[in-house]
Amino acid sequence: MDTLSYKTISANKATVSKEWLLVDAEGETLGRLASKVAKILRGKNKPNFTPHVDCGDNVIVINAEKVTLSGNKWQTKTYIRHTGYPGGQRSQTAIEMLENNPARVVEKSIKGMLPKNRLGAELFRNLKVYVGPEHNQEAQKPKAINLKDL
Repeated sequence: MDTLSYKTISANKATVSKEWLLVDAEGETLGRLASKVAKILRGKNKPNFTPHVDCGDNVIVINAEKVTLSGNKWQTKTYIRHTGYPGGQRSQTAIEMLENNPARVVEKSIKGMLPKNRLGAELFRNLKVYVGPEHNQEAQKPKAINLKDL
């Protein structure tokens, strides 16, 4: 039996092939969109996935303001942050955050699905979220994908 055919191949920065992908968030449910994008950012959709290496693709999300939430979540879902000062806890509902900065709603949901370490911070830098159909990454020639196919 040939034992060389059973070697586990581990990806590294030199062997990873990264590409730019364009995702349209119009009509997508927030959690489903975030989990699929996080999987692409992490590289779990590739056969050479390695847990400790950034082997995912760069993702551009457009139309962030047209994302949907099911049920009563626009009024009941709250986002809590802290200013760092005593008594500095602030909270916003999902509809208030969508009015102030629609891209932040998508960014927070995707960031919450990435690892909470240095690798997760590095993976989050591969994400670009834009309000509206225009984006600044035309030079990278992103390939449009349909999340329903994943």
